[in-house]
Amino acid sequence: MTLQEKVAEVLEQVRPALQADGGDIDLLGVTDDGIVKVQLTGACGSCPFSTMTLKHAVEGRIKEQIPEIKEVQSI
Repeated sequence: MTLQEKVAEVLEQVRPALQADGGDIDLLGVTDDGIVKVQLTGACGSCPFSTMTLKHAVEGRIKEQIPEIKEVQSI
């Protein structure tokens, strides 16, 4: 399983919580040096708490399950 596939699996775990608030997340890619690039959409794209959601809910969960990931960035 590739790193991108592993990240996609973790995003599927957090996606229901985002969708419950009217948002979603799209995986744009994973770099060779462990940077995950995502785009928050829907309500999450314009929410003032989106940075906190990205860092704590999304990045925290991904790094917990895939230690080689260094950071999650929203594009």
